[in-house]
Amino acid sequence: MSHIHLCWELGGGLGHAGRLKMLAQALLAHGHRVTISLRDLMHTHAVLADLDVHKLQAPVWLHKAQGLPPSASLAEIAFHCGYLQASALRGMVSGWRDLFALLQPDLVVGDYAPTALLAARSMGLRSASVSSGFSSPPPGRALPAFQPAPVERLAASEARMLATANAVLAEYGAQPFAHAADVFTGDLPLLCTWPELDPYEERGEAQWLGPSFVAHGGIAPHWPEGDGRKVFAYLKASHAAHGVVLKALVEEGCRVLAYVPEVAAGGPPPLVSDNVLYAEAPVSLSQALAQADLCVCHAGEATLAQSLLAGVPLLMLPSHTEQFLSARRVAMSGAGYNAALLTPESDWRAMIRGLLTDPAYRTAAQAFAARHSGFDQQLMNEELARQLESLLT
Repeated sequence: MSHIHLCWELGGGLGHAGRLKMLAQALLAHGHRVTISLRDLMHTHAVLADLDVHKLQAPVWLHKAQGLPPSASLAEIAFHCGYLQASALRGMVSGWRDLFALLQPDLVVGDYAPTALLAARSMGLRSASVSSGFSSPPPGRALPAFQPAPVERLAASEARMLATANAVLAEYGAQPFAHAADVFTGDLPLLCTWPELDPYEERGEAQWLGPSFVAHGGIAPHWPEGDGRKVFAYLKASHAAHGVVLKALVEEGCRVLAYVPEVAAGGPPPLVSDNVLYAEAPVSLSQALAQADLCVCHAGEATLAQSLLAGVPLLMLPSHTEQFLSARRVAMSGAGYNAALLTPESDWRAMIRGLLTDPAYRTAAQAFAARHSGFDQQLMNEELARQLESLLT
């Protein structure tokens, strides 16, 4: 039996915790000991409550970098997490090293956890990464740009991030990284997505294992009375347009089942209507999407995958870069609309009307579902476990 430590360091949402949960269950079934360190212990508690492993607080960056332009690559995102200079990164790496010294893992697996992987390398520990694609850039080449930026700036940012990481490794006599991409991937990168959803179209040949998400759990869906189209909406109050989108759906005659975490926690609803029912807890996506005509969400990986597997088209309101890239790929497939450029003042009714009346969206979503009709998440996680075990022999 080996001890495998799973880490989540950067990024938001429950997708990271859900993926690690599924992986942990597969590894436990293979007889391994599993521990987990998490960026957020509070919001993930309900998802992981039935997972009987030690759950620890991950070392996370708590400070703000000032005067930086909007991040245009993973290197520039890393600048906001300690990679501007080695003296800052050193403390984070030390925290991970102390954690590993106490736990004594045989293998470290990171889900968007570059500093955990860096610390593992500094200690001579084998490492791997699991990712929906965003935090696993194509190997052996320059980091892809998320948005237009001067080539010189992108190259300088990547060189600085790599130099910072390697300076810390040198302090421990460890082998330097050859490429900035290596900082994010460890010894074995595992892509938990499909090629159609991979944010890096230029990746080339790769092994896409399929998405990993918690498919079960959540309350049963209930819809407002009536005969309008059924729309499932998973929205957060932090998005400026969440209220106007719900209003547009109602004005188009839809019956909306909405899970808004802030409302479920006791906050005021953005819209009061007989045609909107606010769920008091996370909803069973498999049950809701089996009945829905449209899914409205922020393009989180788990919601996207389950909606597409159900053949349900999507209206996507991405809140950050990773979601924007995912929404762009879905829109390219024809299975949804990427509303990233719309504002609260935009004509949401016309766009929603098109999604509900143009059969091309549902046809594309159903075609996506047909292409992946044989997908079995349990078998995918078994394959993840087997590939990780290959690092232990």
